[in-house]
Amino acid sequence: MKRNKTLKTVLALSLMATVITSCSSDDDTPEVVNEEEIITTMNITLTSANGNATFQSQDLDGDGPNAPVITADNLAANTTYTASIELLNETETPAEDITEEVAEESDEHQFFFGLTGSLAEVTYADTDGNGNPIGIEFQLTTGEAGTGTITITLRHEPKKPNDGTTADAGGETDIAQTFSVIVE
Repeated sequence: MKRNKTLKTVLALSLMATVITSCSSDDDTPEVVNEEEIITTMNITLTSANGNATFQSQDLDGDGPNAPVITADNLAANTTYTASIELLNETETPAEDITEEVAEESDEHQFFFGLTGSLAEVTYADTDGNGNPIGIEFQLTTGEAGTGTITITLRHEPKKPNDGTTADAGGETDIAQTFSVIVE
């Protein structure tokens, strides 16, 4: 009888262990998706021995019906400017500095620069932990007096290294803006 009782206890414990371990943990909580940031404003600050300049693209309604307001100061001819980019989300108060996140996730971001006309060259001045360019800091060199454009594109998860073009880099565009510039 004692043996029967012990056997029943062992069987009961075995059955409980089987039931407990076979239960699945069906968690219906959806995985949190890391949403892309809202970038309403791109500020570019340029400094040189010949003076300072700023470019700005501000689109406070985001994908709304209003076009961004774009401004660009004139640049001096045959000059190298030290430049930096600031990205903001001004739908929040105070405005959120998105540049900080781009810097923290530098291996997942890169700015690309397309130049035409009197804008001669862009040189990256910062790199990620693997030595690949980021573009938050850069140098812009102008040519002779005239006009030109600079298109600045931030890509998320580009191929790194790449040939410096958005075509080779892939990834997704976080923001892209073209500035028309007068070089005098």
